[in-house]
Amino acid sequence: MAAVVAAPEPWGTVAPRKKRSAGRRPRRDERRAHGLQAEPEADSEAVLRRLREAEEDLWNSDFCDSALETITQCLRKQLEQLQDLREALGRLTLSSSPGGSGESSARSTSPVRCVCYGLGNFASSVTARSQLAFMLLFLEKCQIPRSHCQVYDPLFSQAEVSVLTSLGVTVLCENEEGKRSTQGQPTIFYMPHCGTALYNNLLWSNWSIDALSRVVIIGNSFQCIEERLLARILQKNYPYIAKIVKSLEEFPLPQTPRYMDTFNDTSVHWFPLLKLEGLPRNLWASQEEPDYQDCEDLEIIRKQTGSSAGIAGQYLPPGPGAMLQTMPSPLPGKKYSPAAGITSHSALVAWSPK
Repeated sequence: MAAVVAAPEPWGTVAPRKKRSAGRRPRRDERRAHGLQAEPEADSEAVLRRLREAEEDLWNSDFCDSALETITQCLRKQLEQLQDLREALGRLTLSSSPGGSGESSARSTSPVRCVCYGLGNFASSVTARSQLAFMLLFLEKCQIPRSHCQVYDPLFSQAEVSVLTSLGVTVLCENEEGKRSTQGQPTIFYMPHCGTALYNNLLWSNWSIDALSRVVIIGNSFQCIEERLLARILQKNYPYIAKIVKSLEEFPLPQTPRYMDTFNDTSVHWFPLLKLEGLPRNLWASQEEPDYQDCEDLEIIRKQTGSSAGIAGQYLPPGPGAMLQTMPSPLPGKKYSPAAGITSHSALVAWSPK
């Protein structure tokens, strides 16, 4: 008997919450609201309380409705194109593949997943806490169970790991350097203010038409990255961004005064199948893993290896709560200082030899 491709479960967004009166709780002063003032580390209960306050502030802001609508529109377009592809594959299976394995059916009902990199220390940073609160809001809006969300930052303290675990998300214990495949499932990668290499690594890990068509990236604007870097630097250091930047669709999140520092230059990116299929076939054949050996201002923390001592940006704490050595011991005849022009997230520091 021919295998039947099951219809995917319908996807939709949840009904909006009722917004609370803006006067119910006093607003923080503007300096804290913009993330310019770090707060001392607190216990898990205090962090959870501040996180709930940040979520409420976001929900009642002018930013939230428009930003959530931007994300849901992109996700809806992505899932619609995957649905069209599944229907085409289903017709092909019914006509030519009796006794199929049912793999397409299993994939069709797979939920959307979320992977988050680079939040930073949300226990002490107002900006990082707002970014985490926004992630919780769009998970709810897009009906993505928290159990299908994985997060990682090498700077997380033990208290922050405990908070994230209590929220129901999974905290990864290994630095993947952004090299995460969708494994055939639609995936939102939430990467606020991450280093450019992290986005490049993510693209390399999903360098095929099928995989990229399942990717949504919420992070630094690829268009702005292209505009800020010389073409030769972009092509040399971040070749996968350079190859794909003209073949994706990008929608910036709204800019409001209150969250200007939190979500500046942040866009939602997705990859239309028609644009991907229009690219030259030889573009997909080149799949060399990025190594960044000649990159002078690498903005990510890399996995520590036996030969990485003294190399910029390659220091990783051994576990949650460990101290991060952001300035390595200098090589003979060298001294280290912050790399020029670094504006990335505090969790993705970089140092360059001078």
